[in-house]
This record gives sequence, structure tokens and C-alpha cells, in this order.
Amino acid sequence: MNQGLISEETVIEEVKNATAETLGIEANTIEADSSFMRDLGAESLDFLDINYRLEQVFAIKMARHSLLEHIEEVFGEDSAIDGGGQLTDLAVRLLRSRLDDSAAELSPGMDMDEVPSMVTVRSMAQNVLDVLASLSEHCSNCGQANWQTTDGRKIQCQSCGTPASFINGDDLIHQWLTEMKSQSSDS
Repeated sequence: MNQGLISEETVIEEVKNATAETLGIEANTIEADSSFMRDLGAESLDFLDINYRLEQVFAIKMARHSLLEHIEEVFGEDSAIDGGGQLTDLAVRLLRSRLDDSAAELSPGMDMDEVPSMVTVRSMAQNVLDVLASLSEHCSNCGQANWQTTDGRKIQCQSCGTPASFINGDDLIHQWLTEMKSQSSDS
């Protein structure tokens, strides 16, 4: 369900804030299309801190595993990364559908270690929005469809006050890849 309560702009601003806090830089120096690694100097461990901060702001659970790991799990070993650590055609197609314009430089045979540098503020915000979109239509406690934001960031049922629950990021990616695999086998 498109939750419609928290806008993309709000999510991008919160990703910028989480990034600024993690990296010790000014939020107003961060652009939506900034690469965390190339433009902002983030390291791989910084992603964990940024994810944690976003989880706290929005009361969600972000993915703990990379898309490449999920591809290998759903499609099988060597389906995303070949024995030499290079991206496969399948990995490139799936990554392009999940990342923003920065994924245009992806190509089969590219070293898998280059992928994290393509993650941008906007693509991280899209991950948050994907989790938020998993909001069920009705409250699991009272059955009402009466969602509101408490602070513009957290969603709760206006009827009973129950905090919204969402599908976690890893489960969402797994569901999406399972659908993609099913579609490719139907073709």
C-alpha cells in the first residue's frame, strides 16, 4: 500500500540528517544524488549506522543483507557474483531496477566491490519508502484503516494508537526477488 503519509522529500531529508550525524558533516552539503562513498566519504560500516538511525526515525527495519546476497539466496550460488567476484548479467539487471541513475555505470564483469559506491541518498531513501509502503491497509489491533503520523515520521493508528508495523527490508527484497524469478521462469 502506498502509505501516502510520509513523503519522499521527508525521507530524503531524514537520510541526509542520518548521514550528516554519522559522518560528522553538514546536512545542507548533502545532495539527493550524492554517493555515500564517492561524494561523502562513507565507509561500509557507516551504512550500518545510517540504517540504524533511519530505523529509529521511522520505526522500521531496514535490510541487513545486500541485494547481491539476496540474489544468491533466491536464484542460487554464482547467480549474482561469479567465482571471480564479478557481477553477472542477472545481478546487473536487478541492481539497475533497484538503484537510481548511478546504476547506469553497472556492467557485467564489474567487480562486486564497486557496487556500494553507487548507493546514493536517493536510493537509500527509496529503500525506506519501500518498507513504509508495506504498511497494511488496516490496523492489526483494531482493524481500522485510520493511519496518521505522530511526528511526521512515525505512523500509528489514529483509532487505537497502535504503532504501524511493516515488513522488514530483507523480507521485502526476498519477496521482490521471488516474484522476479517467477516472472523470468514464466517467460
